[in-house]
Amino acid sequence: GEFMDIEQAQNYHAVQIKSFAESSADMVSAFTMTYAEEAIGIVNAAREQGMPVVISFTVETDGNLPSGQPLKDAIEQVDAATGNAVAYYMVNCAHPEHFEHRLSGDEDWLNRIKGIRANASNKSHAELDECEELDDGNPHELGQAYSEFRKNLSQLNIFGGCCGTDHRHLEKICQEVTAA
Repeated sequence: GEFMDIEQAQNYHAVQIKSFAESSADMVSAFTMTYAEEAIGIVNAAREQGMPVVISFTVETDGNLPSGQPLKDAIEQVDAATGNAVAYYMVNCAHPEHFEHRLSGDEDWLNRIKGIRANASNKSHAELDECEELDDGNPHELGQAYSEFRKNLSQLNIFGGCCGTDHRHLEKICQEVTAA
């Protein structure tokens, strides 16, 4: 796909972010980011408008962004380029199996992650694109994965679902994170 550089991304997203700033919106949230430069452009545009901003990256089955960059490196790159201007980071549109191995340990960058909105399916993005029917995975296992995230990352406080999730998944996630 086409990648925008930082300035192109900032200009592209500035129009929408300006309309948020002129409304009663409290913050800007950018989901399913696939590479750091676009995220930096969004953060810069939000800063210009005085809007708090959240960045949510997606990853492929190997736990790296679709650009190939490790999640850790992307978060550190955005923070370095923007003076830690991001309110917090999230991970969305990937199954926990794809990134849970990247979210353990006690490195500083992990403290920047406050939310997870995982996919129900453990299929890759390419496999999901080919599916004739929605893969709704296993709600119980998804809930358990969130419980494990909560044990490793005590600052997590935003939980939700992305592709393939419904009320069953969210119910299990709520049960698990409130019990953890």
